Amino acid sequence: MTQLDAPALESTLTHPVRPARVAAPAPVMRRQSVGRHLLYRGDCVKVMNRLDAESVDVVVTSPPYNIGLSYRSYDDRRAEEDYLDWMVSVATAIRRVMRPDGSFFLNITGSSAMPWLPFELIVRLRSLFRLQNHITWVKSISIGDNSVGHFKPIRSERFLHRNHEHIFHLTLDGAVPLKRLAVGVPFKDKSNIKRRQHAQDLRCRGDSWFIPYETVHKRAQKFNHPGTFPIMLPRMCMRLHGLPSPVVLDPFMGTGTTLLAAEAEGARGIGIDLDASYVGIARTRLLGAMRDAADAAGTSSRRLR
Repeated sequence: MTQLDAPALESTLTHPVRPARVAAPAPVMRRQSVGRHLLYRGDCVKVMNRLDAESVDVVVTSPPYNIGLSYRSYDDRRAEEDYLDWMVSVATAIRRVMRPDGSFFLNITGSSAMPWLPFELIVRLRSLFRLQNHITWVKSISIGDNSVGHFKPIRSERFLHRNHEHIFHLTLDGAVPLKRLAVGVPFKDKSNIKRRQHAQDLRCRGDSWFIPYETVHKRAQKFNHPGTFPIMLPRMCMRLHGLPSPVVLDPFMGTGTTLLAAEAEGARGIGIDLDASYVGIARTRLLGAMRDAADAAGTSSRRLR
């Protein structure tokens, strides 16, 4: 979710993308339970192909963006066609496990050097899904003289800072009912409530979501992962889908933010990641959140290990 710095950006613009390295063999799939959630270490396509068909209500994920970020177990600078073909295989596996009325929220962005990549991917996915909504995740915004939010600046005279990312809401038929007011906002003009006969002081938020990152000062505070998103992003996706206690899948779990959101929303999470260290971090974070919730409720957390 970060952008290329100036030297890397110049290199990308002036040199062809190098062929993908031959990947090391994928680790054997390992599964562990944490409360009501399941964590898998392994190749996400292989793991998803072993899950039951039509068993997932909501998918929220942020795959590698192919913009040169430093992952532990993944090469984030593949040849473009190789990357797109791989993402189609991932999406095909997702489609198999999604219920007919499920929602797939795909968070992705391009770089200043390759801004078209997210849209090329969505065109490739037209044979698998309908694009029901295109949400803009606004990470930083300036209104008048005031700026709020966080972004990674681009040190280039040619490009503007990239303050947003895409959330593509994909469904099987484009007709999945949503609970729009579950992520609604209050009316600014309260007279609209009575005049337009609204049942409550909420209106549809629309397709621009301002969700800033929390302020961090060290990469370790982001668990040394190059592409995390705020926990409110997956929580809002789950609320918008509107199903109580859904089964939520993140095939690129990383450090487990989607599973933390699932725990907070009363959902059952399934997370997959290729990197054992990220799976370990996700487990630790999830256990910590469960202990905090148990302590706040005055119940025992001794069994949470």
